Amino acid sequence: MAARARGTARPLRSQTTRVGGPIARGLSVVVTSLACVTAIENRLPAVGPTGGGPVLDAAAMTRCRRRVHLDHDPGAVGSPRALPDPSLEQRRDDAVAHRERVGVLLAATVGAGWVTVPAALPGPERVAATARAVADGAPFVWGATLPPDAQAGRRGGAELLVRLPGGGYIPVIVVRHRITDPGSGALTTPLTQPRPGRAAADPARKVRSQPRDLLRLAHLNRMLHAAGWAASPELRHGDHGGVIGLDADVVVWHDLRAGHWPGARSTLAEYDARFADRVAVATAAATGAPALAEPSRITECRRCPWWPTCEAVLERAEDVSLVVRGEFAGALREVGVGTVEALAALDPAAEPPVEVPGLPFADLVALARARRRGLTVVRRVPRVPVPRADVEVDIDMESFGEAGSYMWGVLLRHPGGRRPGDEPDGYRAFVTWDPVPTEDEARSFAEFWSWLSRVRAQAASTGRSFAAYCYNEQAENRWLLSSASRFAGLPGIPPIAEVEQFIAHPGWIDLFAVVSEWFLCAQGKGLKRIAPVAGFSWRDPEAGGENSMRWYRDAVGMDGGTPDLQQRERLLAYNADDVAATRVLREWMTSPAIEQVPLAGEL
Repeated sequence: MAARARGTARPLRSQTTRVGGPIARGLSVVVTSLACVTAIENRLPAVGPTGGGPVLDAAAMTRCRRRVHLDHDPGAVGSPRALPDPSLEQRRDDAVAHRERVGVLLAATVGAGWVTVPAALPGPERVAATARAVADGAPFVWGATLPPDAQAGRRGGAELLVRLPGGGYIPVIVVRHRITDPGSGALTTPLTQPRPGRAAADPARKVRSQPRDLLRLAHLNRMLHAAGWAASPELRHGDHGGVIGLDADVVVWHDLRAGHWPGARSTLAEYDARFADRVAVATAAATGAPALAEPSRITECRRCPWWPTCEAVLERAEDVSLVVRGEFAGALREVGVGTVEALAALDPAAEPPVEVPGLPFADLVALARARRRGLTVVRRVPRVPVPRADVEVDIDMESFGEAGSYMWGVLLRHPGGRRPGDEPDGYRAFVTWDPVPTEDEARSFAEFWSWLSRVRAQAASTGRSFAAYCYNEQAENRWLLSSASRFAGLPGIPPIAEVEQFIAHPGWIDLFAVVSEWFLCAQGKGLKRIAPVAGFSWRDPEAGGENSMRWYRDAVGMDGGTPDLQQRERLLAYNADDVAATRVLREWMTSPAIEQVPLAGEL
């Protein structure tokens, strides 16, 4: 295998810290002040919730403050919005189906005292049915809809309410994402025993950082208290809440009074501060008062329905957040560098006006200058070091969310020339069309791994170098390891140690890391952004990871319909284009054409 070329994407600043505690040993909590969690650069108002104002659900606690404003601004009606995101709708449908499966399983196994509130009932009737079950002292209430807290301005419901032995209820929510990682210390009970009194520290799991889950539990805690249904905080588990995740094998319990947040703040304290702020933002928007949140580009913008509206404002203003996102854009605004033009005009060799950790100040200035010139990428160095080999394989994996990896696509090339016994050049896919998760994943993965191993062995036996390429190895590495672990012992499945050896070898090359190390990217670093600069284009005008998941549903008949063979062909073509894009990209980076890309120092 060829020499390794791994770089590291350069975040502006790490916003994660580790905190301890009996429940959250190893828990990673996102570290953000209330002002920077959504990167809206306004000071928080000292305003609390008041009766008669906007009513918020738990999701508003982790949303951008500007989005909360626009959601409640009557004047925003008719403003541009993004088209409905089919992948978001799909994830919502999948989450509903996941909750239904968990509810059916629990109802069949928990036993006496289980009450289900029918989901088909109108909202007020669900509230009334929940109230009757609570009044009757039901040990478990599934599908609970809580009475709206009109005074504070809250609405919401819990998948499950659990009555404590001392009286009163605590919430359990069901989510379709992973809530633990390998490790130890998470406080868990078996799925079929959702009682916090039976919880113990799990020797095989540690809590995965999911701030949105904690804040939703706090939201429900406050609603239960407002309704008079909450367990007393004096009880041992009175301020606890539970989460059932994607694997649906345990309940993870959280103490909402434990100091898991920056400054040792508890989840309840963090929630209360965020809720007061979001209510103030929404109230100002609804009443026409001066806005408490203005647009500023953050990661959330990519999936926000209001992005077209905010983008237009930011583009007109040439706002500096188009280059420097988050709280650092606010820091630049405070010293008078509020536009891309102003940033581009600074001397890159001078002392920076503010500290922006994670990226050299000269790079920020170069990014601003590149954007002003309409450039997608600029080079950091005259020659881009990309390892090449006699035998090269491009690899791209397709997965369906967290459910499984259904396709491993490869593109084989022999730049050093083919020899007798070599596999033919070209694209091939190892795929299962059984809906994931399925044991047929083991077959397709084993076939992929066996093929890859043969190609590597053939190169080694003839004294030739070998390299395999992907774009952003995080996904491929995750499913390489996951597949080897999940299907261990089945025919053709490699030992985990063998997979780890491949991942650690210098011939497994992440082109995303190469791009991050040697280029400045003014329009983003995704493959769909970078490959066109190298002259590549996808055949499908709707090509994209999110759309591919919608195609996959149709391709396997996931919703009970007949599998769509045309969508299968579409997915194969999409995957073939992805691996072709990485090939074109590295060939472009190692060709004379790269000299046409301006150097950052020349801007």
